[in-house]
Amino acid sequence: MKFGKYNLPVGERTLVMGILNVTPDSFSEGGEFFDRKLALIHALQMIADGADIIDVGGESTRPGSEVVSIEEELERVIPVIKELAPKTAIPLSIDSYKPEVVEKAVAAGASMINDVYGLRSTGMTEVAAKCKMPVCIMHMQGTPKNMQENPVYKDVVKEISGFLKKQAEHAIKDGVDKSQIIVDPGIGFGKTVEHNIEIIRNLQEFKKLGYPLLVGPSRKAFIGKITGAPVTERLPGTIAASTICTINGADIIRAHDVKEMKQAVKITEALTNK
Repeated sequence: MKFGKYNLPVGERTLVMGILNVTPDSFSEGGEFFDRKLALIHALQMIADGADIIDVGGESTRPGSEVVSIEEELERVIPVIKELAPKTAIPLSIDSYKPEVVEKAVAAGASMINDVYGLRSTGMTEVAAKCKMPVCIMHMQGTPKNMQENPVYKDVVKEISGFLKKQAEHAIKDGVDKSQIIVDPGIGFGKTVEHNIEIIRNLQEFKKLGYPLLVGPSRKAFIGKITGAPVTERLPGTIAASTICTINGADIIRAHDVKEMKQAVKITEALTNK
């Protein structure tokens, strides 16, 4: 798959997407990389550790989080992308659902769009079509502020699959190239522990849509609820969940701990002949 000037072997092996949260209130790092210099150092370390993509986000989507203004989000992500892009040999992704932010991030050097709202924002499909680069359509029930209040599904896998199919078709109709669509069932975004387990067990159902599959179980609350581990101690659970995701067909694993995840994925693929 072509990511701007980069080509990645999507589908040939499971790729690892490193998470760079340039926010003061990330659920996992608590604002550790809000400082621009620290963010750049961390990004370069993830690249050295083997990241295939770096996903830059300027608005927290943790449960209960508030919306950040376009201006504030731009102030957080654009300088980082501008400084990082010339120093990397891998694509940068912009983690945003705001068309205005995406356009400026792409102009600054991003070559992938990661949209937690699944292209539902007004004008987003048009921007995605104009940018001509991979776009990840993620499922979320509700908004970050209310998504975990009482998520309910009759059939979680069927409903999410239907949403992703509908949004992908809508994007294609608006000019997005089918070959550049990626889908993400949205682990932890408006789902209970049971919903997340059901999704991970049935990833092959999402593969049937015909698009590369991105999954992000890293440090998520369901791991903590199953094990009792706080967010800073969820690496073993994350590796276990990501291993199952790899076996079940994930093409891209979104991860905070790139070095550990690269090793887990490589061993998983070697042992399963994936």
